[in-house]
Amino acid sequence: MRRRRPAPAPLPLRDGVDPVRVRLPAGEAEAPGTVRDHLLNRFPASAPELEELFACGGIVDDAGRPLSPGAPFRPGASVWYHRALPEEPELPGDLPVLFEDEWLLAVDKPHGLPTTPRGGFVAQSALVKLRRSRGEDRLSPLHRLDRGTAGVLLLSRDPATRGRFQSLFQARAVGKEYEAVAEHRPGLDLPRLVESRIVKDRTSLQAREVPGPVNARTVLEAAGPPFTDAEGTWARYAVRPETGRTHQIRVHLAGLGVPVRHDPLYPEVRPAGAEDPDRPLQLLARRIALVHPVTGVPLVLESRRALMTGDAA
Repeated sequence: MRRRRPAPAPLPLRDGVDPVRVRLPAGEAEAPGTVRDHLLNRFPASAPELEELFACGGIVDDAGRPLSPGAPFRPGASVWYHRALPEEPELPGDLPVLFEDEWLLAVDKPHGLPTTPRGGFVAQSALVKLRRSRGEDRLSPLHRLDRGTAGVLLLSRDPATRGRFQSLFQARAVGKEYEAVAEHRPGLDLPRLVESRIVKDRTSLQAREVPGPVNARTVLEAAGPPFTDAEGTWARYAVRPETGRTHQIRVHLAGLGVPVRHDPLYPEVRPAGAEDPDRPLQLLARRIALVHPVTGVPLVLESRRALMTGDAA
């Protein structure tokens, strides 16, 4: 069954940033009387900002009509607004272009930069940086890389054909190969297929493996001899995820006893602020291969970045 295309936002982008959409829950036993009541109860820390937005007509419904503070709560509807941007530290912004045509843009994302706005990083995300630097409000990511992961990132330049590219990902017709530097475990049998069930919810920073039907598959191979430095002995791995669960590669490698070097989440969560930009997560989206759904031309897009492999020692 073809997925229904989401309705367009009733507010335009503002300086490369999408408006916030809040869906009003349906089926609540005691629904609040007004939209204002719901928003203030749900986002108490943003109360002054929300009150100001209501006062100036900055909160609108799905049709773009401004909502007054007394607008009734309508279960299942949505409201939209532009939030004030947080104060953000400057993150790496080097996003060299690997390929572009009128439908597709491929860039080489650096370590430490989120793909899309999230949490305290909005303007400091690959999507917003590219929209602003290129003057292209229609850019939209076709997949995501974790903030710590560097490498090939694909974005759609044309909303009319975005679905055709996304269909390739849904059909697993996009070949993805990663490189990882991780702990060396003598005797680890390679190559191997790692299969498990991975779940991730909002209550935890970590994804986890649980009993149940397999939903995550990763092929792991050696990518060179191990090397030793002042911190230990490390191995180089070529990793091909056959599925796309959250943190899949990091979870599977940690589960094998070979966590990715400098991983702030696996096997244990490091304290907030412990990340060192000079010691980035040693995971790289090295290569993406696909057949262009518009032109029919096979594409192999490869990152030009390198991991810490001891070769310069």
